[in-house]
Amino acid sequence: MGRMVQKISRSQALIMEIKEISSIYSALPQCGAFLNIISDKSMRHVYLKGLLASSASVFFAAVGRESEKGKEKSEKVKGKSEKSGEKSTLTSVFILQDNDEAGYFYHDLTQILGTDNVLFFPSSYRRAVKYAQRDAANEILRTETLSRLAAVSGNAKKRADNSNVAPFLYVVTCPEALSELVVSKRRLDERTINIAVGDIVNLADLGRKLREFGFSEVDYVYEPGQFAMRGSIVDVYSYSSELPFRIDFFGDEVDTIRTFEVADQLSKDSKQSVSIVPELARTAEQKQPFTTMLPDDTMLVMKDRLYLCSSIEQIYNDGFSSQALTERLEGATEVEQQQIIRDMRKENNLVSPTVFREEICRFRTVEFGAQPSGTPQTTITFNVSPQPLFHKNFQLLAQSLEDYLLQGYKLYILADSEKQTRRLRDIFDSDEMKALRNTHASGSANSEALSVADRPDFTPVDHTLHEGFADNDLRLCFFTDHQIFDRFHKYNLKSDAARTGKMALTMKELQEMEPGDFIVHVDYGIGKFGGLVRVPVGDTYQEAIRIYFQRGDIVDVSIHSLYKISKYRRQDTGEPPRLSTLGTGAWDRLKERTKKRIKDIARDLIKLYSKRRREKGFAFSADSYLQHELEASFLYEDTPDQSKATQDVKADMERARPMDRLVCGDVGFGKTEVAIRAAFKAATDGKQVAVLVPTTVLAFQHYNTFCDRLKDMPVRVDYLSRARTAKQTRQVLADLKEGKIDILIGTHKLIGKTVEWHDLGLLIIDEEQKFGVSTKERLRKLKTNVDTLTMSATPIPRTLQFSLMGARDMSIIRTPPPNRYPVQTELGVYGHEIIADAINFEMSRNGQVYFVNDRISTLPEIASLIHKYVPDARVAIGHGQMNPEELEKILIGFMNYDYDVLLSTSIVENGIDISNANTIIINDAHRFGLSDLHQMRGRVGRSNRKAFCYLLAPPKSVLTPEARRRLEALENFSELGSGFNLAMQDLDIRGAGNLLGAEQSGFMEDLGYETYQMILNQAVTELKNDEFQDMYAAEIAQGRQISGDEFVEDCAIESDLEMYFPEPYVPGSSERMLLYRELDNIADDAQLEAYRQRLIDRFGPVPPQGEELLQVVALRRYGKRLGCEKIILKQGRMQMQFVSNVESAYYKSQAFGKMLAYIASHTRRCNLKEVKGKRSMVVTGVPTVSEAVTILKDIEGEE
Repeated sequence: MGRMVQKISRSQALIMEIKEISSIYSALPQCGAFLNIISDKSMRHVYLKGLLASSASVFFAAVGRESEKGKEKSEKVKGKSEKSGEKSTLTSVFILQDNDEAGYFYHDLTQILGTDNVLFFPSSYRRAVKYAQRDAANEILRTETLSRLAAVSGNAKKRADNSNVAPFLYVVTCPEALSELVVSKRRLDERTINIAVGDIVNLADLGRKLREFGFSEVDYVYEPGQFAMRGSIVDVYSYSSELPFRIDFFGDEVDTIRTFEVADQLSKDSKQSVSIVPELARTAEQKQPFTTMLPDDTMLVMKDRLYLCSSIEQIYNDGFSSQALTERLEGATEVEQQQIIRDMRKENNLVSPTVFREEICRFRTVEFGAQPSGTPQTTITFNVSPQPLFHKNFQLLAQSLEDYLLQGYKLYILADSEKQTRRLRDIFDSDEMKALRNTHASGSANSEALSVADRPDFTPVDHTLHEGFADNDLRLCFFTDHQIFDRFHKYNLKSDAARTGKMALTMKELQEMEPGDFIVHVDYGIGKFGGLVRVPVGDTYQEAIRIYFQRGDIVDVSIHSLYKISKYRRQDTGEPPRLSTLGTGAWDRLKERTKKRIKDIARDLIKLYSKRRREKGFAFSADSYLQHELEASFLYEDTPDQSKATQDVKADMERARPMDRLVCGDVGFGKTEVAIRAAFKAATDGKQVAVLVPTTVLAFQHYNTFCDRLKDMPVRVDYLSRARTAKQTRQVLADLKEGKIDILIGTHKLIGKTVEWHDLGLLIIDEEQKFGVSTKERLRKLKTNVDTLTMSATPIPRTLQFSLMGARDMSIIRTPPPNRYPVQTELGVYGHEIIADAINFEMSRNGQVYFVNDRISTLPEIASLIHKYVPDARVAIGHGQMNPEELEKILIGFMNYDYDVLLSTSIVENGIDISNANTIIINDAHRFGLSDLHQMRGRVGRSNRKAFCYLLAPPKSVLTPEARRRLEALENFSELGSGFNLAMQDLDIRGAGNLLGAEQSGFMEDLGYETYQMILNQAVTELKNDEFQDMYAAEIAQGRQISGDEFVEDCAIESDLEMYFPEPYVPGSSERMLLYRELDNIADDAQLEAYRQRLIDRFGPVPPQGEELLQVVALRRYGKRLGCEKIILKQGRMQMQFVSNVESAYYKSQAFGKMLAYIASHTRRCNLKEVKGKRSMVVTGVPTVSEAVTILKDIEGEE
């Protein structure tokens, strides 16, 4: 027994790498047999029988590994036999039934073999070929595959040099991809530029060649087919690589070549040589079937040959839809139109079925489907059974694992994260599971059974495959964690990198300031941005930002006070804002009014909070085994934020002080899950839980979610709302009073007079922002000592968070859940074809459809269109002008599958969550903002089925450029939450207004959003300096060290030194603005160093003016810490101005003490001044910024 325990503790530490699976699996006799068959050239058709689940991909990975070993051996024996010169690359093309299946197959292969020799060859179109919507990211993968294949068949001719031939090359693809013709081999060679480190290249020639091949020159490279030249650096995004290249020249010699990330423009890995290929799909002449690119000895591996041929035929017969053609022809001249019609003929683009059949016959085929087509020359049989489904039943899981162990199988459990492996261990180790096992084992007298049953022993593996299986010949089980826990598993393709470009660009444009944009300056008000200008200061130049105000007034703002400027954003972009007039004081009055309001709110919050701090509540006990099991069975992987929020909430509950925690997070980021876990924790301790929601529909929906997650757990969930009959309500209330109900969900009825609790322990408020003030007041009375968990979906801006941080604990869930199905998003033009297609497809899989249309008047018209083309669809219409009861009835009907299509205005975005609705069609999508669209799209794809979102808008040629970009960004970013943090900015605007009550939103309109936040911060700082200064004074008396930054908002800088990034160094003023802003937000030296490295990486060595500018950050930080409101560097002197309120506790603090100490020891250089009640200190002999920083560091360091 002791030995067994030792073995277990050892196995826990060892996590096996997934790569090793292939070497374990290559011990399979079938593997050797297959390799022998391949080497026999006369074998044309092999059938592999019984390869189920992911065993096919594992088997071929093992074959790839073996061929690698075979190659190494043959090289050792090379001297003896000359035949090994023949050793060539084993090329295989895997053809799966559809794109998703191919994606998973590719994912499995790359997990084991890495991505170097495994390529994915997708269709170049988004969705079906007939819609003809090209996707640049897919083009990259296609081009990469073609250039690799061309290289392989090229090497076959140059047999002499054998060392660099890859042992195998696997291409994974699907029928749609094979149906398109590709560029010919000759054409590909003509249009490739090869560059290696050490080559001599003329920059001008390179630029000319790139332009000739159709690359476009830009300032910064974001999308395939672009290039940029900055000094000695050339950035180029080739179509044959997932990342763009940065080529650094020294004179005419290529010094280094690196790849870089699009989003942050920073380098990743260095390369020795690269080939640059332009977009090939556009060249119409001399196209050939894909198969002509393959070497003659290629193996075609497919599931089902008949299905493949019939798919190809089907695609060819469909051709391109008429809609696709009309979209292309729009806005073209007549000559161009004829050319387009010629290009769009299917003979020019698609492979004909007869040619395809002939082509396939040239190659050897391997099939691994259920039945072979025709009679194979040889069949290899495998003995594999797929992973059984446990549906989160851990008892069943433990039993079947035991049965496998008793039969001498070895268990491997594959999980992507260590956390999942740990969770499984916890569940197996829990006392309850042990008890279950012992009862199960004591039935058998077999003593060996007992020792195994003590704990199922498995080897964890660090990455996962798509479908687990057991191999009965080798006696191995590979089980995947996402199947055990019933989660969704998603595959990643290389092309995802290429898609980020568009998003990064859109996001950047949201942040950028273009001349003519409205901006807000904290001190002066709303003005128009006039761009960056160079202004003479003394005998040098500085860069400044020009702002135009009313009556043509101009203000030039130094780049060091950039943080005072923000883009003017507000809720609706109706008429433009009024420019402020300088010198009238209107702006200051507005700021003061806002400040007063904020102070009133903040004051109450601080008081309320200190009162609650003194209360005593109930301390819950630590987690039980049931809690572990509940958390492990969550469908998705917990995001780090989510698990942190859960930990925080549970820790708060275990303390005696009443919890008051706010959890914020976007739609679908898993707030409900946190609530369920907290509720369950309270219920297992015998306390009751109240869940308060704003609407009846939500009550019903939460009820379903809670029941679903807690179905096998010993708790009773019920709900109260208008939808229950009087009799039901009475029953519920009676049970509640007796304590039979553990968790009760309901609308504001819950806090009515009639509701009596048996023992309320936890109150959960969902969508807090939707409750009125009176409800909140009633709650306050109900709960001075009940633990409270509040959830809100409007993401609350960070600065607000900080200022309210004093008032309650806050958890923020910012990261989207990783394993949500990406929502496939398409742009289209309103027309019955696309609508009928979408609805029919969704109905064919028994799903439901949302149709969003922003005009109430046209809803009936659309309904009749749907009836005409999809006669059997049941359509319901819902909009905000109906009376609430009726609307609720329709929504609940839709939740209960009474309708197939919900045709509504944008009310969908408010939190109804129906897992069966997985298609959303948004009409006039160009009228919505990014965040609205994102919110609405977040309504689908919430279960583990593929979801679709169709954005219908007028043809692209008619749209405004921004609307077009918005839609394209959304189309490219199917991932939930991908880079949407910036698009959340308009959400933030809503969030901040709600949080502080309705009366605040007016101010937000007038001030613009970011300014509002700054004023909020100022208000809180002032409260500290004035009304609550006794709190500080008391703390200082207690010996708490308070630094200057508690009293100073920030430290302003004025100077006559040259500090900026010169134009040739960083081209484009908007890019410089972004860099300046980023520099403004840097908090410590490590960040500054990283920033400097990024500059060097992107633009080359930093010029002296830039170096000075980088020092300013440190200067401002130290200044703030020492309590300076302003630092002026002029004519070699430094003047520091202190906190202006003479009464402030600052003058009693240690920070000011340090100043006095410095003056005492350097009397020559320093003197103190007081002018009009403003105190300042002047230090002489400070020629540069770095000197100033040294002095401040000195002061800081001196006690």
